[in-house]
Amino acid sequence: MGECFTLIIRKDKFMYDILQHYWWFLISLLGALLVFLMFVQGGNSLLFCVGRTEEERKLMIGSTGRKWELTFTTLVTFGGAFFASFPLFYSTSFGGAYWLWMIILFSFVLQAVSYEFQHTMGRILGPKLFRWCLVLNGVLGPLLIGGAVATFFDGSNFVVSKANLADGAMPVISSWANASHGLDALLDVWNVVFGVAVLFLSRILGLLYFMNNIDNENLRSRCSVQLVGNTALFLVTFLAFFVHLLLKDGFAYNAVTGEIFIEPMKYLHNLTDMWYLIVVLVIGVALLLYGILRTIVSKTYIKGIWPAGIGTVLAVLVIMLCAGWNNTAYYPSNVDLQSSLTIANSCSSEFTLQTMAVVSLIIPFVLAYIAYAWYAIDRKDKSSAD
Repeated sequence: MGECFTLIIRKDKFMYDILQHYWWFLISLLGALLVFLMFVQGGNSLLFCVGRTEEERKLMIGSTGRKWELTFTTLVTFGGAFFASFPLFYSTSFGGAYWLWMIILFSFVLQAVSYEFQHTMGRILGPKLFRWCLVLNGVLGPLLIGGAVATFFDGSNFVVSKANLADGAMPVISSWANASHGLDALLDVWNVVFGVAVLFLSRILGLLYFMNNIDNENLRSRCSVQLVGNTALFLVTFLAFFVHLLLKDGFAYNAVTGEIFIEPMKYLHNLTDMWYLIVVLVIGVALLLYGILRTIVSKTYIKGIWPAGIGTVLAVLVIMLCAGWNNTAYYPSNVDLQSSLTIANSCSSEFTLQTMAVVSLIIPFVLAYIAYAWYAIDRKDKSSAD
């Protein structure tokens, strides 16, 4: 009887563990898709670098204006998925580091307002003001989101005390350790380096998107020139961060006791332990470089956004999985090591994860709809142009 009871407990724990890893995979996939879709922000940041005439800038704004809602929706879904599956992270990061997330959200709201009102309010305030707002979002959005994601590896300043739930006067589980409430993330040089790498990656994707979506030879020629410089800067910043990541001490936890400890070269060990992620990473990087280099070399090739986009999703997916899988604390605390968050100590109940796992089965259909909408919008615009 006792052995059967033990087997049931082990089976339940195994299923709970599977659900935790499954939901971290979905979170990672959403994050990877968000980075790809930030080609909208990257493209907008180039508005005055690539567009030289009023007509060219209108073409660029019109091109990204048809896709910006996909980026914003993915960002909101990313946050919503964290709330449902890992609520302790949501309350700790979104509730504690609120200044950082508020600036990110404000920049995206500014983008939405600029797209919607540039033709009406533009007559009063001037269209140039709204365009500079698009540029501001194009720079701040990728830079700050990249910096926020980098805290998954370099840590943040917070304390978690679940015992506070019993405190009727102030049942607050997590609290920020300083008054910066997230802005201190920008004081870590490696967070900034990764943010800059994400910014240049979004600009690369934006350039590739313009070359594929806008039929203007002058624009394509300038995009090709810009592609060289932005690629060089991306490679320098990303490789610097990646080498730092592989060599740095990481945050691991004991799967049995839950104790969190420092492990030398933890993220390198994650890749070697999960060898299949190395395969995915190599494929992703190869596709990204293929899309970029073939576009630079060939004057007639304009479909680089697709291999580069797929490669971006695969590479970012691997980086995100390294942050949370293989007994890794995905949101380390630099103030109290044992307050660090893992997929085991910050997740929802097993029932909640099971229920949402069933709901998540509609995701492929949602992705198919997005792909169809993308194709239909582009086809309609090309038909109108003809």
